[in-house]
Amino acid sequence: MSPKKILIIDDEEINLDFFDVMLSKLGFTVEKARDGIEGMEKTKKFFPDLILLDNIMPRMSGWEFTKAIKKDAKYKEIPIIMLSALDDVKDKVTSFELGIDDYITKPFNFSEVLARIRAALRNSELYAQIVVREFRLDLAEELNRDIKNHLMAFVKSIDELDAAIEKIDFTAQEAGEGKKKSSSLSALSEKSKKVRKQVAELDGRIEKTMAEWERLKKDEIGLSMLETQMSEDLSQEQTG
Repeated sequence: MSPKKILIIDDEEINLDFFDVMLSKLGFTVEKARDGIEGMEKTKKFFPDLILLDNIMPRMSGWEFTKAIKKDAKYKEIPIIMLSALDDVKDKVTSFELGIDDYITKPFNFSEVLARIRAALRNSELYAQIVVREFRLDLAEELNRDIKNHLMAFVKSIDELDAAIEKIDFTAQEAGEGKKKSSSLSALSEKSKKVRKQVAELDGRIEKTMAEWERLKKDEIGLSMLETQMSEDLSQEQTG
């Protein structure tokens, strides 16, 4: 697995150097930016797995950076941990409402920051796995619906074939060519029955698969459930 990429955005050189050294030693790939504008450029070039973001910076603050990055669908899912000297509840609430994933007040303890980084990366990976799982389920369901529609059309064709066989047989009987179906018509009719049985079995398997997927959707966590849980956790943290 390739090392996780972390972008540090801070106007204080001592913080940039500190995180660069410490995180690099732990195996992370680190990139640095000295304000929000440079941070935007580095985000697009570096595409980090996580952003450590200072709030009070020249040219573009952490809040302004977060607003901008969350508007871009390509980058909005990148987790952001804000490091701020502002300890007021309103500042924290504003930050979370803008879309950050965590908020750490300065001065900070590196062990705590590292734990928060790892937690945010785990949450991000979980979210990505759920997105992929739901996409695959939706794709499989769409494929099954298409197969069922084709099966219905196929069954209709079999019905038309059986009707044609009966018509040919009736015409032959009317013409006095015998009361029994010809060997060719009988063979064709038997083949039609076998195909109809196979189609019914396939349709049953599809129905069983779709029912199992519905059970999985009910039993496993989904995106909407995850977002609701995260929102509830955030509300509890803000009011706690």
